[in-house]
Amino acid sequence: MQLRDVEGFVLDVDGTLVHRAGDVAHVEPGARELLQRIRASGRRFVLFTNGSHAPPEAFAAGLRAVGLPVDDDDVLTPLVSVQLYLQERHPGGAVLLFADDSARDYLVEAGVPVLGGEGDPAAVFVAHADTVEFTRLEQAARAVLAGARLLTASYQPAYAGANGPIFSRGAMTAAAISKATGARPVIVGKPSRAAVQAVAERLGVPFDRLAVIGDDVGMDVALGRLGGARTILVRSGISSGSGLDRLPESRRPHAVVDGTAELLDWL
Repeated sequence: MQLRDVEGFVLDVDGTLVHRAGDVAHVEPGARELLQRIRASGRRFVLFTNGSHAPPEAFAAGLRAVGLPVDDDDVLTPLVSVQLYLQERHPGGAVLLFADDSARDYLVEAGVPVLGGEGDPAAVFVAHADTVEFTRLEQAARAVLAGARLLTASYQPAYAGANGPIFSRGAMTAAAISKATGARPVIVGKPSRAAVQAVAERLGVPFDRLAVIGDDVGMDVALGRLGGARTILVRSGISSGSGLDRLPESRRPHAVVDGTAELLDWL
């Protein structure tokens, strides 16, 4: 596949550009060179991670620390795309939030009205949270039963780590509320219309002129397909690429590679 006609790139982080072992990130072969070559071509890229335990700037700083040439504005997370969703669907409505302190502070500073205690939220947003209290889960379940929309950063059960899958605590939390209420969570990270909109606005390029590169068929390829972009699956992460022939054509990636290093000759 040639990517010279693509006007911008959306890249996943974990399992695509890096692998994590605990708090340590190991850069995948070719990842640094891929980002450098995209910049040298005069095109832009954005890294979209479904991680929601920290603000985008913190993710960018961590990637720079391991040697990836990433600016703060190059990183998007569900903490950005959820703002677009809330602005369009629930403007001014309070949000009952499951998140760590840094993510909460980021959203509050961005103007999201986060519910501090009791009240009637317009939405329940589940990001990553290291601790969850049952009383808070019950409050969220009652709010959803009363009409609040249940939002989640991601509903995939796990993502790729250096020593195997890392389970999503956000997905576990959202699943608990969903089980109690029967409400299906609305994804605002990958894949979602809110994520498509966040990427297009950040890059200033229509989504169907982009290439989406990632290791997860259900998140990265699905995001690209949702917005009409070109999609490339890398087998270095959560999805091995096996069983693709059993998927409908509309859900398959346009190309499959073993890792990002193979993409260097396509640019």
